[in-house]
Amino acid sequence: MRIVVVGGTGHIGSRLVKALQDCNQNVVVASRSSGVNTITREGLAEALNDAQVVVDVTNSPTFQDDVALEFFLASGRNLLAAEEAAGIQHHVALSVVGTDRLPESGYFRAKMAQENLIRASRIPYTILRSTPFFEFLTGIVESAADGNVLRLSPAPIQPIAADDVVAALREIAMGRPQNREIEIVGPDRFGLNEIAEQILTANEDDRIVIADPRALYFGAVLHDDTLVPGDHPRFAPTRFEDWLRSYVADELPVAF
Repeated sequence: MRIVVVGGTGHIGSRLVKALQDCNQNVVVASRSSGVNTITREGLAEALNDAQVVVDVTNSPTFQDDVALEFFLASGRNLLAAEEAAGIQHHVALSVVGTDRLPESGYFRAKMAQENLIRASRIPYTILRSTPFFEFLTGIVESAADGNVLRLSPAPIQPIAADDVVAALREIAMGRPQNREIEIVGPDRFGLNEIAEQILTANEDDRIVIADPRALYFGAVLHDDTLVPGDHPRFAPTRFEDWLRSYVADELPVAF
């Protein structure tokens, strides 16, 4: 089976390419560095030639509202049109848990626009909605920094290891289209402020975390049900404490 991974050199895409190759799949890496641009359509038709499946793991270059919306609309329209012309049999897209529950956030509205394009197309699809990756939590925490204080919402979140998301995408790409959204989440639920405290402690960072229900997340106030899954999510196996232990070990200097 020939599978095109759009965004195949990014954090998730590069791992997914390797995972699919390990399963003896014929994988095409589609990214700007390989001459494929979903905004300008450069190299897009050629990349999809003779392919059966497309996995879209691209992301906006920034989280700025207008930029994100413009990116997902332009990229989504161009990609889906090229797929229809190429006779693609399965479109797989990576999205975000809470996309349909946080319209106050411009980035989440942009992701919903991307999903709506997929659902409106005539191409069989599967949308995998993921919670935030463990690997990106430090950036989320740092975005709340104000001097020696970090104000973060106590709203619950179930973050996930990037490798678990990759495993799910690999399975979906090699399977039949579901024509629906699937949610995948980590096994543990924490308040976002609690996650921040664990990360700071692991990094021996003495800044103070304040639980603030009014703190913004991608420009919006979180509610208790915003970033947690609905009924019947798929649970990933990697626990946050195990990942954090491994992360700390990797960051420690090697003793000689």
